[in-house]
Amino acid sequence: MASASRIEHDLLGKKPVPADAYYGIQTARALENFNISGVPLRLYPDVIRGLAMVKLAAAHANLECGVFGREILDGIEGACRELVDGKLHDQFQLDVFQGGAGTSTNMNANEVIANRALELGGHEKGDYKHCDPHDHVNASQSTNDAYPTALHVAMALGNVRLVAAINQLIESFRAKGREFSGIVKMGRTQLQDAVPMTLGQEFNAFGETLAGEVRALEAVQNVLCEINMGATAIGTGLNAPAGYAAKCTAHLARITGFPIHLAPDLIEATQDTQAFVLYSGCMKSLAIKLSKVCNDLRLLSSGPRCGLREINLPAKQPGSSIMPGKVNPVIPEVVNMVCFRVIGSDLTVSLAAEAGQLQLNVFEPVIAACIFEAQTMFINAAATLRIHCIDGITANEDVCRHYVEYSIGTVTALNPVIGYERTTELAAEAMRTGRGILELVRERQILSEEQLARVLDPRAMTGQEGTA
Repeated sequence: MASASRIEHDLLGKKPVPADAYYGIQTARALENFNISGVPLRLYPDVIRGLAMVKLAAAHANLECGVFGREILDGIEGACRELVDGKLHDQFQLDVFQGGAGTSTNMNANEVIANRALELGGHEKGDYKHCDPHDHVNASQSTNDAYPTALHVAMALGNVRLVAAINQLIESFRAKGREFSGIVKMGRTQLQDAVPMTLGQEFNAFGETLAGEVRALEAVQNVLCEINMGATAIGTGLNAPAGYAAKCTAHLARITGFPIHLAPDLIEATQDTQAFVLYSGCMKSLAIKLSKVCNDLRLLSSGPRCGLREINLPAKQPGSSIMPGKVNPVIPEVVNMVCFRVIGSDLTVSLAAEAGQLQLNVFEPVIAACIFEAQTMFINAAATLRIHCIDGITANEDVCRHYVEYSIGTVTALNPVIGYERTTELAAEAMRTGRGILELVRERQILSEEQLARVLDPRAMTGQEGTA
């Protein structure tokens, strides 16, 4: 019967490792040490793919620099390709919260890649003389360049999917904008009646405000593409052969398809976390915008009898255990919560970035945990909001029309015709008596019917004259 474990050793001594595990002794120690959040690395597959891409690029550079031969590269490449394809992710069980500036995560990748490479070469797991986690998979590297570079790549991978998800949501808002383009309603400022607009304009604005955030996410992608590979421990390049940094960077650009480039000062880049701060800030900005949109959706759909009730959100589930017939706006609510979480996480990223000392920031694992959680929640939230809410929204056109006809906001259009003072007098009387502006203008014979039709036409006030 095969042994249930194999014995490995490190600087602290020997330790049994499950015989079928692809990870090794350093990962096993970390699994014991960091039982913190209950969130394992495997839940963020982009991190594992990013690590595999970095290790593959390093292996190609090491081959070209003469550090090891083709057989070792072939083994590492085979293992890395499998990780990129989503295999062996169950071997990344480490908690996302961990001390050591990411060393445990880096070693988890090194050990899994080494042991799978050994298998591919016909050797037993743990027979590291043929492919070693340190001497081969981690050759010419330190955690301090490989780990942050992997995070940059992983965030860029996640950002592509995030941008796609938000763009789909934007198109849903724009589709509703087209659908509602003929529905005139009252705009509001400070929760008070303002001037007419169309419901289509309101939904188009929801889409455009998110489109601005997409442009920011796309711009910050370039910042994520600056890396410090070849810096090794602190940026001096100790233990990396001449030419390795440039070769590794070129291979990583080829493997990822991103415009990866080397930072101009590797000592500065190794201690700096600006890319993470900027990217987190972009997601915070997106959270603020998206939460505001959800607030508006909840307000516009409030009721159904005693609220604004200009739109109807799809009924997704009963809303109360005590009030029959109540249906709540649960989809915008859950997206609000995601946004609150992301905004809070940005503060964590800021504090962790500020707490870096001297030549390294040891708090990158919590920065990574916050950012990858935010990406994941945003991607899911965008799909949830689009599918379960926006696509099913309907308009209460009669309610919108009633507010326009009843509101005194249309009086604003009289300003350039009769002056602010006389317009104010009409507004005050309408408020006092409950009568309509149109009625008062006709009674006082302030304007002719032709002028009334031109000046107080609600659709003309929306800037969409002549549109259907």
